[in-house]
Amino acid sequence: VLPASSKMPPKQPLRRQSVSVGRGTRKRDEDSGTEVAEGADEWAQSKATVRPPDQLELTDAELKEEFTRILTANNPHAPQNIVRYSFKEGTYKLIGFVDQLAVHFSQVGNLIPKDSDEGRRQRYRNNLVTVSYQGSEESAKLVISEAEVVEEEDEPKEAEAGSQTDLPAAEAAEKVAEELMTPKQPKERKLTNKFNFSERASQTFNNPLRDRECQMEPPPRTNFSATANQWEIYDAYVEELEKQEKTKEKEKAKTPVAKKMGKMAMRKMTSMESQSDDITKVTQAAKIVERMVNQNTYDDVAQDFKYYEDAADEYRDQEGTLLPLWKFQNDKAKRLAVTALCWNPKYNDLFAVGHGSYDFMKQSRGMLLLYSMKNPSFPEYIFSSESGIMCLDMHVDHPYLVVVGHYDGNVAIYNLKKPHSQPSFRSSAKSGKHTDPVWQVKWQKDDMDNNLNFFSVSSDGRIVSWTLVKSELVHTDVIKLKVEGSTTESLEGLQLYTVGCGTAFDFHKEIDYMFLVGTEEGKIYKCSKSYSSQFLDTYDAHNMAVDAVSWNPYHTKVFMSCSSDWTVKIWDHTIKTPMFIYDLNSAVGDVAWAPYSSTVFAAVTTNGKTHVFDLSINKYEAICNQPVVAKKKNKITHVQFNPIHPIIIVGDDRGHVTCLKLSPNLRKMPKEKKGQEVQKGPAVEIAKLDKLLNLVREVKTKI
Repeated sequence: VLPASSKMPPKQPLRRQSVSVGRGTRKRDEDSGTEVAEGADEWAQSKATVRPPDQLELTDAELKEEFTRILTANNPHAPQNIVRYSFKEGTYKLIGFVDQLAVHFSQVGNLIPKDSDEGRRQRYRNNLVTVSYQGSEESAKLVISEAEVVEEEDEPKEAEAGSQTDLPAAEAAEKVAEELMTPKQPKERKLTNKFNFSERASQTFNNPLRDRECQMEPPPRTNFSATANQWEIYDAYVEELEKQEKTKEKEKAKTPVAKKMGKMAMRKMTSMESQSDDITKVTQAAKIVERMVNQNTYDDVAQDFKYYEDAADEYRDQEGTLLPLWKFQNDKAKRLAVTALCWNPKYNDLFAVGHGSYDFMKQSRGMLLLYSMKNPSFPEYIFSSESGIMCLDMHVDHPYLVVVGHYDGNVAIYNLKKPHSQPSFRSSAKSGKHTDPVWQVKWQKDDMDNNLNFFSVSSDGRIVSWTLVKSELVHTDVIKLKVEGSTTESLEGLQLYTVGCGTAFDFHKEIDYMFLVGTEEGKIYKCSKSYSSQFLDTYDAHNMAVDAVSWNPYHTKVFMSCSSDWTVKIWDHTIKTPMFIYDLNSAVGDVAWAPYSSTVFAAVTTNGKTHVFDLSINKYEAICNQPVVAKKKNKITHVQFNPIHPIIIVGDDRGHVTCLKLSPNLRKMPKEKKGQEVQKGPAVEIAKLDKLLNLVREVKTKI
């Protein structure tokens, strides 16, 4: 073995390697202990940058360009085109707000955090249970040890006393030990609810109950029970098939025209049968309830109609006003003008409205509506027609019969007792009709055979009497209007005359055979039912078409006319010149006498105004000029006084009917004088109008 000195190389001094810190490196020399910086030489050397082969080469401008990316919490999978139905607008609408919440994982657990309030309560409760259990065990051990010591001390005494006293002490010790050994269950503490103070209670005084009893007859009851099996269903189907076969056999025997009419009737009957089981039993009750609801809805209007009187009339100089009450309109009669108004002679709250069009370029359909003031929201009866209704009238003795005249020249009778919408009787081209629009119809007294009878006037110059004979309308021409002085002879010697176009007529209240006819030429003819070729008298009344003619309800000699030449004229039929002339600055559509006074009348003009006159107060101008319709473009076409109540109804060309109440100044009655009774009746009204007419007659005789 060689010595160690020959084998081991000499020890070299150890030097630490440089540790790079920051940009340069420092070396500590062990001998000198100084640090030498060597970073300057290393940084001076060129360093080659390592680039990946697929790196993009970008310019400085591209490198400086900033790209902003905004992270949103929107769910990319949330639907953006959810559509829901809007009941308010009646269309499907796109929903703008979409829920962006996306739940990736959810689990319902029963673990409670230790730091929460519930966790602290549970730990506290468990600690109480364990402490009480341990305490009971220790106390039991102490009691047992004390009992043993007592027994040892008492043994000699017990031996002297006897064995009788040993048993009770031992038993008592055993009982105490058992009671202490059994752990006492701690009382559970109630956790109070901070949000529901149920422990706080208050006792209030309860009012004593009262029993209110009433005795009434029990409503009628019937017990109905039935079973439906397959056989009964089969029998019902067989009966229905047999009915259909019978109707087919009947139709084969009918003519083609009768077949069409029968089909229409069968459709209506089947529709009525299907509805009858459900509707007819509650129709009356539903109508009453509907009227009650409307009365509650329009309670303020009903109160005004019944009780309101304009107190300002006392301070006006004999002028009055019209208070708007109800407005009657129906969607089915939109854009149809009101062409006729008529109150029912029996029911004072019921009136009929005819709808059509006065524009011959816009003729379409017609409507007959009957409204009641008890239900202003919906008509009581609705009848539709293919041609526009131009006039109507209700029978005095049979108030359920309504006669109408159409634009196409036909006349028809509607029966309100029959539910179907078609007229009970109607004229036709085969049976006879007018060739031009029927402008007015009027019921007359029944003829000698007690047949219903009415008259009509048309632009074709004929005044026709219609009689209902055996469910058919039979017509006879009463008179043909001819323009006087227009007769010319043709080359063949025939006499040609110009036909007068009738627009309105009215029958005398007392003299049955006498009536007045107004024409498009502006003339008014006094005619008789007995003479078909000549007129009793002719009045050069107006410069344009006569729109209405009306006899005074009290004075037998006085009648009134209005025209499109802006004038209203009051006549004495024994004098060919008018007694009063009123210019209303617009075409006058209709006039009507008041039923309560011989000197009061109303007129409506196309500029939307209603004019009310009282000749006994002011015989020169109206005592009320009031716009009634909302828009100036609306033209008022007709006016009618209620026979009992102090109201009027006016209709316009938009299909609306407005009810207006007359203020006290428009219906003044004679004042009571001291010690004298107020005279009332037709004689007083006739005398009042005669007094005015005599003044005018005296002036005319002097001139």
